[in-house]
Amino acid sequence: MQAPISQFVNVGSTKLHYLSTSQQVTPRVTLLLHGWPTSSYLWRNVMKHLAQDETVLALDLPGFGQSDKPTKGAYSLGYYEQIIQQFLDELGVKGVNLVVHDLGGPVGLYWAVHNQSKLHKLVLLNTLIYPELHWFVKLFIALSFVPGIRGLMSSQRGIKFAMQLGTTSTLPNESIDVYQSPFQTKQERLALIQTLQKVSPEKLAEIAAGLKELEQPIQIIYGTRDFALPDVANTMKRVKQDLPQAVVHKLQGCGHFLQEDEPEKVSALMREFLAT
Repeated sequence: MQAPISQFVNVGSTKLHYLSTSQQVTPRVTLLLHGWPTSSYLWRNVMKHLAQDETVLALDLPGFGQSDKPTKGAYSLGYYEQIIQQFLDELGVKGVNLVVHDLGGPVGLYWAVHNQSKLHKLVLLNTLIYPELHWFVKLFIALSFVPGIRGLMSSQRGIKFAMQLGTTSTLPNESIDVYQSPFQTKQERLALIQTLQKVSPEKLAEIAAGLKELEQPIQIIYGTRDFALPDVANTMKRVKQDLPQAVVHKLQGCGHFLQEDEPEKVSALMREFLAT
């Protein structure tokens, strides 16, 4: 399978970058959403094994990757819901299979619970969903408000640390460079921090309530050695209680960024689920 195609599209005044497995969008579409501090690049080794009779899209959310990084009026879940819908409308996509990871979980799920008729299937990777956040996650978000520390978090060194913390494999330097490269200027690093600062327990509670209404097929794939989201096992156990139709796959010894640690296993599980 050829490498994903890098493309850009404008929605309103916002330029979005995305990767696609085809030049023309097919009727069947799978949308992949990344989290913090990554981009569509995270999905490169997963998406190329998914495309058969469908188009796979991996979007750089605003604030990340090669998409625009505004520092005013952006990054709430309501903002992201609007961006996702405008993106799909611009490409003529009526409905999607949705795959979410990390911060892309709340972003994608907020869209999903407000657009249930457009959601076909849902895949959850290591992500946060519920308003009862683990103390480590609360601390991480709180530190994004502390002068000095927030600068370190969004620095080249901070991003490298985040990627190494989240993987059990060894990331090559060229991959770390790709994750670092979107955050060179002060404004770009400020945007990255603001994406954390806009995480809202009230909106997460809205997701938790709406999640129980989903009747679509659900797949859960998560790495068990997640130092970024230490309570991921409890989160996924709760999802299974709320959504009994969910099928759960645990990748033992796999880290938070399971797309980097075990891309072939992740893509094989997703491919089987999305095809049936």
